[in-house]
Amino acid sequence: MNKPVKQHLIDPEICIRCYTCENTCPIQAIEHDDNNVVVNADICNFCMDCIPVCPTGSIDEWRVVETPYTLEQQYEMEELPEQEDIETVTTDQAADPIEELLAEAHKGAGGKARAPANAGKPTVNMYNLSRPAKMTVQGNYALTDDPDHDVRHIILDPGGLPFPVLEGQSVGIIPPGVDGDGNAHLPRLYSVSSPRDGERPGYHNISLTVKREGKGLASNYLCDLEQGSTVDVTGPFGATFLMPSQSDAHLLLICTGTGSAPMRAFTMQRQRSGATGGMTMFFGARTPKSLPYFGPLKKVPESVLKQHLVFSRLPDQDKEYVQDRIVTEQESVAELLGDPRTYIYICGLRGMEDGVERAMTSIAQSMGIQWTALRDTMREEGRYHVETY
Repeated sequence: MNKPVKQHLIDPEICIRCYTCENTCPIQAIEHDDNNVVVNADICNFCMDCIPVCPTGSIDEWRVVETPYTLEQQYEMEELPEQEDIETVTTDQAADPIEELLAEAHKGAGGKARAPANAGKPTVNMYNLSRPAKMTVQGNYALTDDPDHDVRHIILDPGGLPFPVLEGQSVGIIPPGVDGDGNAHLPRLYSVSSPRDGERPGYHNISLTVKREGKGLASNYLCDLEQGSTVDVTGPFGATFLMPSQSDAHLLLICTGTGSAPMRAFTMQRQRSGATGGMTMFFGARTPKSLPYFGPLKKVPESVLKQHLVFSRLPDQDKEYVQDRIVTEQESVAELLGDPRTYIYICGLRGMEDGVERAMTSIAQSMGIQWTALRDTMREEGRYHVETY
């Protein structure tokens, strides 16, 4: 099997054949016939000079492929092919540290992760370590009122650079400086917490939810950033932890701490799109002061998001974790598990996985079915997603 590579394509359904991109390309990697405008994969060096000049956005398409589409294949395209179901390499084989991180984060799904069949088309690997996107810090705000859990909401502006993301995708942040061997630091992955059209609709900026870790190189770098600072960003990454597009899908969200980042993006996008299927969230933290987005969450109506905020360190109360509340709500959870329109997303600390598995196993038994069989079916259908760390 060939090593997967990123390929630049042009969407033939949107392109108006103005040939501005072809005239702009400095290395003649773009050409056309009477049917399509295409990109020569043997020449394209991802310089991005063609991106800003395109009047339709058709130029901004990317696929990860094992064998690049030839010019002849591109000339015959009437629409862009779906992203190939590229086999994720194992940790031992992986040469790309980002692939290793994503494979590790998704391994709790019990098998190969799959995107919902009708999810949007994600753009991946657009910017890399050698050609990162330069973004400007628009804001850096404290989300928690707990000195032992400093969690920040950081907004980044790509300026004129295209940086398309879908809810559930991640970006890489490159800390400045070099490591002990004199090499540039590798990117650290962070889930995007804003929806696809930006923290503010139409602005196409992105936000991150970052917890300061005691010796965390990237987290301390990000948490200390001031407005106006410049950050090197790679990605976007991730092609499976994505939302379904159908309006009546119900999302069952289970998260802890900064695992709330993609859940926030999901919630905002569903609100903006007017989705009708609703969402149910189990969100665990130590106390309300350490729960990110506690204030904004309380303003989301139950018709959009039914919330179970679960705290493990409240005074004079027994410890409660997300798995405990899931069992308490087993009747409603069982109803969701039996509905083919339900999609499950789990994100946060890896330590919660076993507890959630036990809770789901118990609820599935009450329904007279085996949880692992149901989970595997949902995963194959793109309805079960895990991203833990």
